[in-house]
Amino acid sequence: MTADLYTLDASSRDYDRIASALAYLGDNWRDHPDLDRAAKAAGLSPHHFQRVFTRWVGVSPKKFVGALAHDAAREALDEGACVLDAAFEAGLSGPGRLHDLFIAHEAVTPGDAKRRGAGLSFVWGVAPSPFGDAILLIAPRGLSAMAFADPDVDSGFADLAARYPAADYTRDDAIARSWSERIFTPTDREQLPLALYGSPWQRQVWRALLTIPPGDTTTYKAIAEQVSAPKASRAVGAAVGANPVSWLIPCHRVLASNGKLTGYHWGVERKRAMLAYEAARR
Repeated sequence: MTADLYTLDASSRDYDRIASALAYLGDNWRDHPDLDRAAKAAGLSPHHFQRVFTRWVGVSPKKFVGALAHDAAREALDEGACVLDAAFEAGLSGPGRLHDLFIAHEAVTPGDAKRRGAGLSFVWGVAPSPFGDAILLIAPRGLSAMAFADPDVDSGFADLAARYPAADYTRDDAIARSWSERIFTPTDREQLPLALYGSPWQRQVWRALLTIPPGDTTTYKAIAEQVSAPKASRAVGAAVGANPVSWLIPCHRVLASNGKLTGYHWGVERKRAMLAYEAARR
């Protein structure tokens, strides 16, 4: 057997084992199985399983189980469960472990996650922009979110409202239009007020994004270094992805380390158009 065929054969065997391991973890994640139990389900030694699983899935078995637990707890909180019940839903022994889980995945406490938007009142509306119809959320202190109507207004609004599910919303397209004109009028250089609701870590990353000049780009690694977390590129990427204010907080100016355009919540084509728009006006 040639080296290439041997590699393909080994890869095929690994796929079958990892598929079995994923099925096992999907069925048993609430028990938070340790590495030995998960490796046994795959028919591999713990060390080999850890390496192969991480290569195939992109995260370790422990982080994979943690992600499943976090998703279950988040869903329980969003449906009105208390923190204790959410911890039990995630297969955890109590709120302390749930706290650690949420800090690891969202950099917020379970209580903060449960209160998202409670007590806030937003005016929202639809307005034209150079990049398609924009949807804006305006709080009394300033702009809280701006997105795009993809694939339609209802879907775009639902995407933003999901960030603040407990808030109150009133629609006023005229107010949204006035904000859009201030945002996209090139001669209007006033400092627009922002009312950002996010974890301290997220706001730190968003402030770093605001320092990128129009027409320039940077990388996730550079942002991580700017916020004094050089080894946290992945966490920076998550915070960039959670940016609620498109365009004005310019997450479209962040590229992969190789200079390529990477995933953008509102479409890579729109990201490319934004960069071209800024470059032409630089």
